[in-house]
Amino acid sequence: MTVIQWIALASLLAWLYLAVGHGFFWRTDQRLPARRAPSVWPSVAIIIPARDEADVLPVTLPTLLTQDYPGPARLILVDDGSTDGTTEVARALADEAAKRGGSNVTAAVTASTEPPPGWTGKLWALRRGVDCAGDAEFLLLTDADIAHDPGSLTSLVASACTQDLDMVSQMAVLRAETVWERLIVPAFVYFFAMLYPFRWSNRPNSRVAAAAGGCSLVRREALLAAGGLAEVRGAVIDDVAIARIIKRSGGRTWLGLAEQVHSRRPYPRLADLWKMVSRSAYAQLRHSPLLLLGTVLGMTLVFVVPVAATIAGLAAGDATVAIVGAVAWLIMTLSYLPMIRYYRQPLAGALLLPAVAALYCGMTVDSARLKRAGRGAAWKGRTYADHGAPTATAARPATIVEPPRDPWNDGVSRPVATAVPEPSGPLDEAEAGHA
Repeated sequence: MTVIQWIALASLLAWLYLAVGHGFFWRTDQRLPARRAPSVWPSVAIIIPARDEADVLPVTLPTLLTQDYPGPARLILVDDGSTDGTTEVARALADEAAKRGGSNVTAAVTASTEPPPGWTGKLWALRRGVDCAGDAEFLLLTDADIAHDPGSLTSLVASACTQDLDMVSQMAVLRAETVWERLIVPAFVYFFAMLYPFRWSNRPNSRVAAAAGGCSLVRREALLAAGGLAEVRGAVIDDVAIARIIKRSGGRTWLGLAEQVHSRRPYPRLADLWKMVSRSAYAQLRHSPLLLLGTVLGMTLVFVVPVAATIAGLAAGDATVAIVGAVAWLIMTLSYLPMIRYYRQPLAGALLLPAVAALYCGMTVDSARLKRAGRGAAWKGRTYADHGAPTATAARPATIVEPPRDPWNDGVSRPVATAVPEPSGPLDEAEAGHA
């Protein structure tokens, strides 16, 4: 056999394994498991870290404030150093929802301080929210750009209680409206599922653990038993990190595709999607040049070789290469169809997966370039030099932090704002305090 025949065969064998031996990652049937209403609905705290989200909050926040959850629930939005009026917008929306009534969800708005060394801003803000959650049995960790259908929280809690799960996470339906979104977004979820096969992640005895940060319901005691957010304080990919520590400590986790949870974040241009992927892709590879090289070679073998072999075989009159390449390309295309259907895109779009994979290779390599240039994991004015360690910045003055109104108890209490010194270093979970 010639070299090109061996390469084409290796690609086909890789696809035969991926199709039947890799957790059936390509299937889209992992949805919320069977559930029934618990006898007593547990208390839930919905925690939303928000940094400069004034534009999207009017679209998303009302969907959480009007949840039809039967039990006690409060929403805690933590303003992570916004400069666009996020706090004011959130309070106005909460006041409007309170006047309308009709929901058990009460709201509180508070602020985070600048993260101490070793913490990412989002995780530091989440920790502030967890501190404010009190003894709520469950924590719904969600993002400011995520909208929830009215029954979303009820379904999540019912699934967790019925299946005795410590973490229930759903991959939100991402926006796929513009040309670039329709091309790249389905592949983003497909590649995530390939990296973390949902079926494997959902097995208690599997080492694979993953979650989607846009919608993760966590049992508070399980999070504390796993060491709390301090255990993952420097994680750029925080959702997966939280799932890992919960599963490692003996908790049961579940991850699937959403039907009632939608991302409203627009990515209209290729540059927007490129930035979304490249800011964390190299962190996923633990900033390892060897893993980067292996990823690029692996994606080339799996996604590019089938097309190249088919074309080269036909051009050179090599039937073996053409047939082997075409069969590998066919398996690849068929494996992508379920995700294309899930996102309601034209089925012919599945043929473009090799081109999209090449784009993702470029994004991953660019992520490594940004890291070497000191601009890795940049997000809304923050850049993390390495796994959550912020780049050096000038000292900041103490931040004024207003404790949240606590409508959980009386609906009207407004503690007096206090000045909190800037933390000087990482804190142990026992030293959390209320910022």
